[in-house]
Formats: sequence, C-alpha cells, structure tokens
Amino acid sequence: MKQETVFLSDQFYSKQVRELHFRHLRFENSSASIRSCAERMAREQVSCLFIGESSQQIQGYITDITLRDRVLAGGISPETPVSQIMEYNMVSIHPDSSLVEALMLMFRTKSRYLLVRENEQFIGWISRTKVLTEQSQGPFMFIQSVKEARQIPELKGKWDRMPEIIDLLLSRGMRAGIVNQIISTVADTITQRVIERVIKEIGPAPAKFVFFVLGSEGRGELTLKTDQDNAIIYEDKANEQREMVRAYFLDFATRVSTALDQIGIDFCEGELMAMNPKWTHSLSHWKRNYEQWISDASQETAMNYTTFFDCRAIYGEADLLEELQIHMGKLLEKASERFYINLGHNALQFEPPLTFFRNIKSEKIDGENQINIKQIMRPIVDLARVYALKYQIFETNTVKRIELLRQRGVFSDSESQELIHAFNYLMSLRLENQSQLILTENSKPKNYLKLSSLTKVQSVTLTEIFKVIRDFQARIKLTFTRSL
Repeated sequence: MKQETVFLSDQFYSKQVRELHFRHLRFENSSASIRSCAERMAREQVSCLFIGESSQQIQGYITDITLRDRVLAGGISPETPVSQIMEYNMVSIHPDSSLVEALMLMFRTKSRYLLVRENEQFIGWISRTKVLTEQSQGPFMFIQSVKEARQIPELKGKWDRMPEIIDLLLSRGMRAGIVNQIISTVADTITQRVIERVIKEIGPAPAKFVFFVLGSEGRGELTLKTDQDNAIIYEDKANEQREMVRAYFLDFATRVSTALDQIGIDFCEGELMAMNPKWTHSLSHWKRNYEQWISDASQETAMNYTTFFDCRAIYGEADLLEELQIHMGKLLEKASERFYINLGHNALQFEPPLTFFRNIKSEKIDGENQINIKQIMRPIVDLARVYALKYQIFETNTVKRIELLRQRGVFSDSESQELIHAFNYLMSLRLENQSQLILTENSKPKNYLKLSSLTKVQSVTLTEIFKVIRDFQARIKLTFTRSL
C-alpha cells in the first residue's frame, strides 16, 4: 500500500496541467446583477464565474469567497452590478506546465484559481483544490499546513521539517529549481504569517507598504542554509507624519525579524534587514538610493548593492516595488558603460577551483579538503544578473534569466544549456549536502562540501562544470575589456 502511495505521489510530479479535466469557462456580462450570478453559480455548481463577453475579453471573476466577503460581509445589495465586486488579479498558466509549477504559482500569487491559456486564448480554469486532490501527500499539503499555522512554535516546527522533505524530494529526482521554489515558498509563507501576527499585535500600518526580499530569496533560490535579506518600501507621507510612519515600520520590522530568527530563519550577519534603518524607507528615498548606486558606477558600490537588483515582493502593496523597478529601468537605460563593467568584474572575482593540471583545488577545513559550492555558483548568478540588467530583463531567477537571454540572442543555445546544466547540478549537490548534514550528522547546513563525500562520477562532472564556468568567464573578460 505504501509503495502504491509513493507511486501515485511520483506520478503527480510528472503530470501536466492539460492532463487534468480542467473546467470550461462560464461567462456573465459585467452589467449582470450579483444575485443572477450567484444563482447561476448555484445552478451550475461552480465556485468561480468569469465576467466578460468571451475568452478573449475577460474583465474579472467572482468566487464563493467574493460573495461571502464583499457582498454578505460588506452589506452590498444583491441587485448591484457584478462589476462592482468582481476581482481583477487573474493569473494564467500554460497547459504544458507541470502540476508542481501550477501549485507553486498559486501559492506565490495567493490564487485559488488559475486560468489555462494556450495560443493567446483562455481555454479553461483549474482550482487549487482540484490540483491538491492529485497529491495525497508531499510538499504541497505541507505548504498548505504552513499557511494554516499561526503560533511561532508551530511555524518553527514546520521550518524544522524542511530538511527531511527536501531530502525526500531530491531522492525522487525532483529538479533543483523546483526544490528551491518549494523552500522559498515555505519561507515566504512563514514570513507572511509572522507579518500578519505582528500587525495584529501593534495595529494596522499607518501607510501603504511592501515587504520585499532580496538576494537568493528574491531570486527564488533559497537553500537550507539561509538567513534574512529583506527591506520595506512605504508610501511618501506629509512632513508631519514622516517620523510617526518611520517609527512604526522600524518597530514592525524588528518584531518580524526577531520572530523569524526564533523560527530558524536567522538574522543576516551583514544586517541587510528591514529592521536596520538603512533598509526601511519611503518610495522617494528608495528611488534616490538607486539613482546614487547607478550613477556612482564604482566597483565598491557594485559589490555592496548588487543584491538590491534581485528583489521580490512577498507582502503588502506590490505596486510600490513595481514603481521602483520601473524607475530603475529608466536609470539603467541611461547608465554608463562603467556601471555594467563593474557589475561584470564582480562576476569575474571568483574563479572555479581548478589546478593547473585541471584537478579540483580545495581548502583545508577541520582537517578535511573542502570546496565552497555557493562561491563556485556565484559567477553564474552574477553574469546572469549583469546581462539581464543590461538588456532590461527584470526576471530575477538565474535560470529564467539565462533562458530569456538565450531568447534575445545574447547567449547561444549551447552556452545557455551548459550554464543551466552547471547551475542546476551544483544546486542539487548543495541541497543534498545540506540536508544530509542536518539529518545524518545533526549539524548546521553549510555551503562547504567535503571532497571525500564525492563519488568518482561526481568529481569528473564537477571538473567539467568548472571548465565550463572558467571558459565562459574568459570569453566574458574579453568582452568587458571593450564594452558589455
């Protein structure tokens, strides 16, 4: 029976959205009354109704929860046009996407429903419940349980289970990129629960704000060795309110970061956290920060602030971060060549550990020959970032950046394939090593890997990957001497 359950669970990881019997779209005109829409939903036994003329002209949608929260709880007359209460944040997915990707998208966007889109047309929709019924056990039910947790000890217990779950997923051959997304989604969800708890304790925010993450979490590349990298943008307020607003958000950020540290998501050693007054500001102040970093164009500035180009909103008004990114895009269009060259030099600082005879060069730590996998991966991350910024690609994930750069013709098919393979292989090795350190040695996760733990095949593969990175850096170095 257990083997059958595991088999069904494994099937889930390979299933595509098109393999589900997704529901056909049902439409109502935006002028229809709320009552008539609710009656139709009851008659046809659907929990979601789309508003618009056709699959090419969808304006919004309503759900059971919309009717509950916006009509019943809001005291709105059932005769009101449905356009007054419909929701607009529609999220879509391609039918060739996996169910894993569908669930990750739902958790990331907090959507209970996804439109299925193919050839620029919406062809149906799926619900989170429908997808979850395909997965009787595993990480997605776990993520759902994290969403339902509220107390700090309960959230800590969820985070403590991550090594066991990650080890299981890797042993079943799940791609490193998906595993990164799962870790990032759990971390995001825990942070969201903590934020909600803090707001309940100290009262609602005095201004619109967005809590965003940076670095590896901003790229959706979290591993089991992670700390906090976050910041806050709040809307500009009148002079007489500025001190009060700022005091609220610094107190708020300190409470959030302290709770996350108690849960096991450690304080950032470099203090790159919203609780640090340097990283909680109004939108206008953040715009000035980016103006200074980009116009300064020094190597030191590039080293200190590159992580701020890997940002992702996880709570609050995402529009604030989007406005900042639009501003950043305009600045990057006018940025000097020196700015990009210095970002590029960052990516050339760390060379792969190969000896003259093309053996793996290690360092002695605790009497063992070890290599730092995070440092080895850094050139790929940095190179993908500098090219993405140069070509106005605002995706933050490294693999997705490389793929988009390939589509633009910046990288050839073979270059992108080699880089993505190298990145994913190193990430898998890093995650496996961290989970094993926690589970078998009862020690903290590290980015260092003992050479003695590698098989002969792994050693040969690593050597080939190091050559790919080194050769790629050599080509980039030549490019940087002229211009990017």
